[in-house]
Amino acid sequence: MNADTKVLKLVKKTGPLTDPRSEASPTTNQPTSRPTAVPQERDLAQAPPDAKSFSPAASAAAPGREAAELPGGSRLSDQQLIAAYRTMYLSRKLDDKEIQLKGQNRIFFQISGAGHEAVLVAAGMVLKPGYDWFYPYYRDRALCLQLGMTPLEQLLASVGAEADPNSHGRQMPSHWGHKKLNIVSQSSPTGTQLLQAVGCAEAGYRVKLIAELKRVVQGFHADEVAYTSLGDGTTSEGECWEALNTACNLKLPVLFLLEDNGYAISVPVEVQTPGGNASRLLENFPNLHIERCDGTDLLESYAAMERAVRHCRDGLGPALVHAKVIRPYSHSLSDDERLYRPDEERTAESERDPVKRFGAHLINEGIIDQQGLQQIKNQIDEEVTQAADQALASPQPAPESAKLYVYSPDVDPCSQQFDTEEGAELTGNAGTIVDLINRCMHTEMSRDPRIIVFGEDVADVSRETYLGKVKGKGGVFKVTANLQRNFGGARVFNSPLAEANIVGRAIGMATRGLRPVVEIQFFDYIWPAMHQIRNELALLRWRSGNEWKAPLVMRVPIGGYLKGGAVYHSQSGVSTFTQIPGLRVIYPSNALDANGLLRTAIRCDDPVLFLEHKHLYRQAYNKSQYPPDNFMIPFGKAKTVREGTDLSIITYGALVQRSVVAAKQAEQQGISVEIVDLRSLAPYDWKAIAATVKKTSRVIVAHEDSLSFGYGAEIAARISDELFEYLDAPVRRVAALDTFVAYAPQVEDAILPQAPDVLKAIQELHSY
Repeated sequence: MNADTKVLKLVKKTGPLTDPRSEASPTTNQPTSRPTAVPQERDLAQAPPDAKSFSPAASAAAPGREAAELPGGSRLSDQQLIAAYRTMYLSRKLDDKEIQLKGQNRIFFQISGAGHEAVLVAAGMVLKPGYDWFYPYYRDRALCLQLGMTPLEQLLASVGAEADPNSHGRQMPSHWGHKKLNIVSQSSPTGTQLLQAVGCAEAGYRVKLIAELKRVVQGFHADEVAYTSLGDGTTSEGECWEALNTACNLKLPVLFLLEDNGYAISVPVEVQTPGGNASRLLENFPNLHIERCDGTDLLESYAAMERAVRHCRDGLGPALVHAKVIRPYSHSLSDDERLYRPDEERTAESERDPVKRFGAHLINEGIIDQQGLQQIKNQIDEEVTQAADQALASPQPAPESAKLYVYSPDVDPCSQQFDTEEGAELTGNAGTIVDLINRCMHTEMSRDPRIIVFGEDVADVSRETYLGKVKGKGGVFKVTANLQRNFGGARVFNSPLAEANIVGRAIGMATRGLRPVVEIQFFDYIWPAMHQIRNELALLRWRSGNEWKAPLVMRVPIGGYLKGGAVYHSQSGVSTFTQIPGLRVIYPSNALDANGLLRTAIRCDDPVLFLEHKHLYRQAYNKSQYPPDNFMIPFGKAKTVREGTDLSIITYGALVQRSVVAAKQAEQQGISVEIVDLRSLAPYDWKAIAATVKKTSRVIVAHEDSLSFGYGAEIAARISDELFEYLDAPVRRVAALDTFVAYAPQVEDAILPQAPDVLKAIQELHSY
């Protein structure tokens, strides 16, 4: 038998074990093999497979027994119960095998799902792989097995193999992801997946409201559920409450599974939560169905999960299942719980071990005998050993694969496909940046019904009955004015005042094929969304090995020179974002560029941070007539806004006009200055930079950020490194002081770079 045949047989042998559907529980659905494509509506009348298809010990089940009746009237056959035990035991053995391999230094990390198996198998029995959507956390090994992930696939992640379907060797083990099963790539930060699950469910909600979407997006089902799980410690995260907030407000079919094992690493639940019980605090959330169960009891967990899922499928809103589970092993192999948990607590908890309890239940009820149970264990032990051997022999990714999938491999926004700038015919009266961004949004939303616009105050009015009575808001800067009037409240709507909520939901929507264009009202308040931007949005494609993506646009007003903006409305920290791989950062300085670059941002296949300088929004000097509806400017293409021969200024944003003013003054002194507007900061146009440096041999980098550690430092360093032989003088920088922006106008003027500062740098560099 060759290796490929052996792996194939192993995958088939260790796949999903049963279909728990019965006439008494029509909402449950579980395939008997891993699906090869996203399934369509299932035949709910299909009977469970014969017991022999999933267990050699099935013959030991008591003949002629009736299916076990659960609270609420559901029934589970003996075969289903035996199959559930099999998955629970398999999950535990995989944990044990990884612990063994870690002790042998053959894998590099281990975190277990031990003690959580019963409620997770129950969840997998009532949910539908490839139909429902899954945003799990790292304890959810048993759920993934029940949905159809194989032991081999899980162990491929443990060894960091290229064939690992979770991340192709890029993430730690137990960071679940499986395209065909609709398990969306999971990351390490606790709770960030909750908002994405809400956005995923909201995508289905929007599809129901927007008729045009049904023609352009696929894979939506009227009764689909978005599952997401969390530990008791995660309930302390603000994003947990933000997710519950929106799920309840919109009555979204989100199933929250709270796996409460009493500890967040070493911090007990009573330290995390007032009263030590998070679900008690949620009892007054409208539309939220709450179930509580012993998560170590499979039958009780199944009944609770079935009721919760039925609530979601019936369109009644979200549900939360609070399952009390145990953690028989330490948080991870990097932790030793004996340092903070006494022996008597750990011993008492072991009495509730779900695998042992359920095995004993099967024997006590006469469902299987001890010999049959041991046969199951022996079979699984052998399967896990074979899977581990195969995983250890599987090759790891090639070193040269490291840069793959940082950005889309299919759509290049720097290509000629996105360049219609040359010769574009402009028409109409000149408009401001606000006008031309607004026009771009209107034309793009008309072209593509997948575009959804939301953020704080972006709608004309939240209470749509007022539309005929009021002028409408349309954003604090009026950039989104009349979008809601033209395209409706299902496509243009206000969000809670919660930046992580905006970005997290947008990620979930983008994963489902929608095209969110969201607004963060001020750059100064983007920081609550940093987890979602840095650890989720920018990383999703790379960490999943291109299995998942989330192309979306974040429009963000930025910058100072406002006369009154002060500390918290004038920040310009772009370097924080340009150093994030996977994120495109765009910064136009005039109306025409804003229109063309935004259109490219909307149509490209990567996440884009689109920065709009507030001071430039309505300046007369950067107005433009309106370009055609297909006008695009590619990313990474700078623009020479002024030709010169003596020295060059490389700049962007508000410093473009200040550099032009300084250059005109320098020209009166006989100094010819060339000005290059980068327009795109990540990527940036290195060819244009190199060309202007070689042309003038003297260069200034000017920007609004603080001088130290700012964006200009990278440009200056690269020029010095790669173009040193072309320089006749050191690279100069003009930037803001290393402080904050003050309210008093004269202090603000001293802090931010002005035209006289640029002129002084020109004069000094020219005379060097």
